[in-house]
Amino acid sequence: MRHVLVLVDRNAADRSVCRSTCALLTLARRLGSPMAVLCGPPDTAGVALLGRFGADTVATISRGELDDHPAAARIEVLSHLVRRTAPAAVLVSSHRLGQEVAARLTARLGSGLISDVVDVRMGAEGPVGVQSALLGAWRVESGVTRGVPVFTVRTDAVEPAPAPVEPVVERVEISFPPEVRAVRRIARRPAGDEPRPDLATAAVVVAGGRGLGSRQSFGLVEALAEALRGTAGGSHTATELGWCPRRDQIDQVGTIVHPRLYLALGISGSVRHRAAMQHAETIVAIDRNPAAPIFDLADLGVVGDVHRVVPELLAEISRRKATR
Repeated sequence: MRHVLVLVDRNAADRSVCRSTCALLTLARRLGSPMAVLCGPPDTAGVALLGRFGADTVATISRGELDDHPAAARIEVLSHLVRRTAPAAVLVSSHRLGQEVAARLTARLGSGLISDVVDVRMGAEGPVGVQSALLGAWRVESGVTRGVPVFTVRTDAVEPAPAPVEPVVERVEISFPPEVRAVRRIARRPAGDEPRPDLATAAVVVAGGRGLGSRQSFGLVEALAEALRGTAGGSHTATELGWCPRRDQIDQVGTIVHPRLYLALGISGSVRHRAAMQHAETIVAIDRNPAAPIFDLADLGVVGDVHRVVPELLAEISRRKATR
């Protein structure tokens, strides 16, 4: 059985293995024998977690280039392993770093990339990626016709399923060429005073749009996200107006989210926005316009002024926390 390379995601704060990797391993088992590519020093708990979700092999590499040159170094490692193992496929999480690594890797290999898949399966002619299109009305199946297929996966659309094995740990020896050092990370810091859940993987997302009216009012989004221990985001319009950072834009060209709870404040619901949040388990929308398209997706809709509704909601959350 051929290997399937899985690039491991690790939390920046404590270097633990992310849930997204467990989802990738769940899919990788359908295509072959999962090989988890662990960048950075291995730890017992991390290796054990990878084994719990079916990683037959854990390939580890610990080099300073992985922190200073995160994208270029990972591309070099994956390219080396592809040449060495001839895998059936490569699976990467569909976040900013993952998308960059996947795109540059396929250019390096001369192979094909299928992005933002929600499922994979083994077809008659090789691995097939399944994408959700047109607000979920269609599921598109695609295969790569040349080279090793590379998939970026919307991991929050995948339910991790354990399949415990005892992994073999292999140390990867590689020399990085000078071009890997062409771009270097010089600093990393959280956007706010406290670390927050990553937008792409957060269980609770609160998003704001044009209906908030101003950057000052966008503070309601941030306050509600903090009260619910979630992450704040914004529509394309809110981003263009400078109310929220570009990295927090929720739409087809920004971040695609799949939280357990999604709250839309003052968002009418353009096609591009709905395509990026439609798979949330529960959607709550607050907007003045009863005909806003966002209400077509909402499990709970409130027609009203966010400047009145949200403060009352924050007060109710505060009261309930106080009575616990």
